[in-house]
Amino acid sequence: PRSILQWNVGSHRDISHESLSLFRLLEPQIEILVLGTGDKVERLHPATLKQMRECGIAVEVQDTANACATFNFLMNERRMVAAGLIPP
Repeated sequence: PRSILQWNVGSHRDISHESLSLFRLLEPQIEILVLGTGDKVERLHPATLKQMRECGIAVEVQDTANACATFNFLMNERRMVAAGLIPP
């Protein structure tokens, strides 16, 4: 439940169905994935977001600073959450 894994993504352009497979494999399964896309919010391909929803995982895309805050808030609520963070 409390793990830190290296995610091989350098920018928001690298986020794809394949790069998100790590989050679909986590046990217990997560409910929410918070993605921090660096200094600003970057749009992800709608098909990628749809594929995650179809797997039962909601995706919240934010700038990395806000993604960290959202992740901490959801953890405090004891939600099954993961974060994929790209440094600003």
